[in-house]
Amino acid sequence: MFKGVLKKMITEIGEPIRYFLNLENDFLEVNQFLDRTIKLNYAGTQCLSCFDSKPIFRQGFCKNCFFEIPHAGDWVMRPELSKAHLGEEDRDLEYEKKVQLQPHCVYLALSSHIKVGVTRKSQIPTRWIDQGAHQAVGILEVPNRYLAGVAEVSLKEYFSDKTNWRKMLQNDYLEVQWQEAIKQAIDGLPKDLIVPYIDRDFEIIELKFPVLKYPEKVKSLNLEKENTYTGVLKGIKGQYLIFEDQTVYNIRSNEGTVLEINIK
Repeated sequence: MFKGVLKKMITEIGEPIRYFLNLENDFLEVNQFLDRTIKLNYAGTQCLSCFDSKPIFRQGFCKNCFFEIPHAGDWVMRPELSKAHLGEEDRDLEYEKKVQLQPHCVYLALSSHIKVGVTRKSQIPTRWIDQGAHQAVGILEVPNRYLAGVAEVSLKEYFSDKTNWRKMLQNDYLEVQWQEAIKQAIDGLPKDLIVPYIDRDFEIIELKFPVLKYPEKVKSLNLEKENTYTGVLKGIKGQYLIFEDQTVYNIRSNEGTVLEINIK
């Protein structure tokens, strides 16, 4: 039996992508458990910041930490709110400078449909993997998070910034004419961002996930309510485990959950 506090799965690019769970005392390659029976037992919660056994509010943090720690500031989800480039503090200026004042990419990714997004350059292709994207392409590379946020806001008029997670897990997506999408993105950007920061390669990155069988319907597992679940693992995509009975479990949205894992 393995036991630990859930954090998002670590990934390694490959064909297929390799997934790992870091459970403090155990570092598990999840791909090796495909086609095996897994039993999950809910064993409580632990905040990823203060480590207290408190209810999780959001993103693996208890309510107090979520509203206090710098890495849960509003600018994380809304990059256009970043202020470190102005020297203005949100919660912790040194931390915000470290994260915000580094190269960021604005991209288009295909999971269920084309979406626009922002990530630190160092997080490519991790961010695309976490979203379950089959294909992705960089559009802009800018020197800070604020400029990436401004570009993303402009492109939201043409592209969604959300993934349809059910369709992503069912492998239900539309074929994309990438050259048309890239042109639309360039035409929709603020003109002062295009010339200095445009990514002129527009390389389409292909991602292959370790999925043996996609579900026809999707049933989301709530272990806090169910307490225990047993199923045969058939795939891993985004940050989801996919089971034979079409149950799916989102590791990312359950960060901070203390889990017991038995492999048969």
